Amino acid sequence: MGIALSPEDEVNRACIQLYHHVATQAPLRGKNILEVSCGHGGGASYLARALQPKSYTALDLNPAGIRFCKQRHQMKGLAFLQGDAESLPFEPETFDAVINVEASHCYPNFARFLAEVARVLLPAGHFLYADFRFGDRLAEWEQALAAAPLHVLQTRNINAEVLRGMSQNSARSLDLVERRLPKFLRSLGRDFAGIKGARIYDALRSGEVSYRSYCFEKPRHTIRSTRQVP
Repeated sequence: MGIALSPEDEVNRACIQLYHHVATQAPLRGKNILEVSCGHGGGASYLARALQPKSYTALDLNPAGIRFCKQRHQMKGLAFLQGDAESLPFEPETFDAVINVEASHCYPNFARFLAEVARVLLPAGHFLYADFRFGDRLAEWEQALAAAPLHVLQTRNINAEVLRGMSQNSARSLDLVERRLPKFLRSLGRDFAGIKGARIYDALRSGEVSYRSYCFEKPRHTIRSTRQVP
């Protein structure tokens, strides 16, 4: 993407470019942003620095991950919080944008998550989203997205871009898997990291998996029924 990165960020270019692509689908400068499922906070740290929102709240279910984030990524306007994606601990209409990157396929109730996103978004706020599904779950995914109380502004299949990033990171990811994981977890680690020849890599290349980015907008007005209940 040609983004100018610091030497510290350059090593994570492929992941940063995914975050940059997703987050820049709407203007975030001076806005109040929520990221759901922030992991270890690298994406949150980059976006808070690069896009200059007013505030950036990053939430994750894993308390150990949140403790790591608070120690590693300390800057004005960036806050980390433990919480559940399907029961967001915020008042309605709190955020200008909600970001979610490669996490929702793990949620037990995806439709409930989408309802929570709509609840905490301000009217005309944006849901900036990227994730993947295998073919056998594609229809279910599309139905849930279509039923959400949000309007699709744009969507894009990004299989080719994700594959390119995986290829560039493959040697580094394999080295980390071999050095950091016990033997019984290495096969799973190679798949999770998208190393060349692993299941997720081959599925993306064949089209068995669809990886997409989306930009949704919350409607400015809610139409209420005028029907009377006897």
